[in-house]
Order: sequence, then structure tokens, then C-alpha cells
Amino acid sequence: MNVVAALRLNMTNVDDPVAGHRERYRAALEMAEYADRAGFAVVNCEEHHGSGTGWLPAPLLLAAAVAARTERMRISIGALLVPLYEPVRLAEDLAVLDNLCGGRLTVVAGIGYRPAEYAALGRDFRRRGKLMDEALEIMFAAWGKEPVQLHGRPFDVTPKPCTEPHPQLLIAGMSAAAARRAARFGLPLSLPMAMPEVEELYYAELSRCGTTGFVHKTEPGSKLTLLHPDPDTAWHSYGPHILTEIREYASWRRDGVPRPHETVPDSVEALRAHGYLEILTPEELRDQIAAGRTEILINPLIGGLPIEEGWAALRLLGDEVLARLDLAPTVGRSASAGQSS
Repeated sequence: MNVVAALRLNMTNVDDPVAGHRERYRAALEMAEYADRAGFAVVNCEEHHGSGTGWLPAPLLLAAAVAARTERMRISIGALLVPLYEPVRLAEDLAVLDNLCGGRLTVVAGIGYRPAEYAALGRDFRRRGKLMDEALEIMFAAWGKEPVQLHGRPFDVTPKPCTEPHPQLLIAGMSAAAARRAARFGLPLSLPMAMPEVEELYYAELSRCGTTGFVHKTEPGSKLTLLHPDPDTAWHSYGPHILTEIREYASWRRDGVPRPHETVPDSVEALRAHGYLEILTPEELRDQIAAGRTEILINPLIGGLPIEEGWAALRLLGDEVLARLDLAPTVGRSASAGQSS
């Protein structure tokens, strides 16, 4: 049965900049190891900076630690805010990470939309498109077999990635510029929601540029899922943590930048009808899979959810749902479910 289960590790905690995170990071690695054994297809690490909840700012570090604890799952970084990095160093880091995980790496390259992140890291938000293009060009050259010209001198970036010619790379975005960039570089386009006009433009640009690619998008109605034997009870205890994450995400809204889930529920009751997340029993999820559902995305540490509660939800998915399915081998799947936007 073709079911893609994804573990999302964005590491959001309670909304307190001085909250403790050590045990949650340790739990994240243990959860990734469990998910790998349970048949998950992918674990996703994200990137945001300056978050009150501690939203993961260093996805490469977490991905490397996950690589050491897993053997089969793809490790997806989505979105990686490429313009915030020095390109040569990023090419080196991704090459090392690709070797560490044996070619299981997927990178969903994003440009970002928060000026505060650029300011904090000393990058010019107004030049973000140019910075993205320059970084991609340098990384592709760095991963090649010949030395790359840097500041007028040849420099051989080593090691080379395990994956030839480079780690699996997608362009994230919701704009015409993102579609054109992906087509120009011959890279797949990753959309966080249905955007027919952007998708149509992407395929037209592929034809114009003479390149090839595809669009990766989540299935219609996709949402985060948690499992509990009694969803009504779970909503009362889990709801405040879910609200913590969705409210912070909503606080980053910028005019003219479309994103999924823009409305902010004002109560747990409103959250249940919102569509950001669902809480199901294992039986309900199995019924949905039998009816054709193919993607499951779980974030067991969402918004400071107590670690033991997160473990309970994760084990229900692994032991009571995935263990009863005939899952195909997960190595080599290109799933990038759980992309941050």
C-alpha cells in the first residue's frame, strides 16, 4: 500500500524564549529513530529564526543528528532558507550531510519572506532573489568535478556529495518568480498548497527553457495529524499547544504573500474546525487509508506538547496503523511532506 508517513520536527515549544529545550531535542532524535524502524518515509526539518517558541533555526545540525540515528528514511530540509547562507559553506555542509545519510537527503530550497530573519543574519532582504540565484549557481559549480572560480582563483570544494550530480533539490515557493527560477535551473517546484496558475507557468517555463522537472504538492485537504484513543479528550489537552504554533505562524503574515492557514482561531473549538490539524483514533485513520488516503504528517512535539503525549501519539501511528500496512521500502522515495512555508 502506497502510504507516505512523515515525521515533522520543527521543534516548536511553549511561547517563552527562555524555555528549556534540551529534553525535547533528545526526544526528537529518539522519535526519529523509532519512526525509521516503524516505516516512515521521511523526516522533515524546517528553518525559522527569532521565534518565541524556538522554531528550529539550525536544520542542518538537526538533520545531521537524525542521519546518525536512522538508516532508511529520507531526511528532508524544507524549507532551507538558502539566501541566508554563505554559498560555498552551504555547498560543503550539504555535501557532508548527503554523505552522512548515504544519499537520503532532500533539500527544499526556500527564499523566505520575513525581513527580520534577513536583518538578523546580515543579509539584504531586497536582494533575496539575486542571493538565491547566486547561491544556486555557486553550489552547482561547487558540486561539479572541476574547481570553481572564487574571487578570481580556482577552488576545489570537497567532499563531493554522495548523490550525483548533487543532493535531491527542489525549489519552494508560491510565486511566479519561484516557478521561473525552478524551471531555469531544471529543478522540481514544491508548492505547499494547490496553485494552478503557478503550476501552469512552471510547466510553460520548462518548455521555454528546455529543462525538465515536476511539481511536488501535498494531496488535497492535507493537514497535520495526531492520534489519540479519545479525540474529544485530546482536543482539550492538545489544543492549547496547537494554538501556540498556529498563532506564531500567523504573526509572520505579510501582505501580498499567500500562505496556507492564514486565519487564527480564537479557541480550541474554533481550532477543531480550522483545518490545520486533526486528531483521530487509529481506527479512523485506518479507515481513511482504506478509502484512499496516501499521506500522513505528524508533529508529536508541536507547540510544547508534553513529550510523553507526543510519544503516545507517535506510537499509535507506528504500532496501530503503519504496522498493519504492507508498506513498500522507503529508501529512495522523494517525499518532502511537511514543508514549511
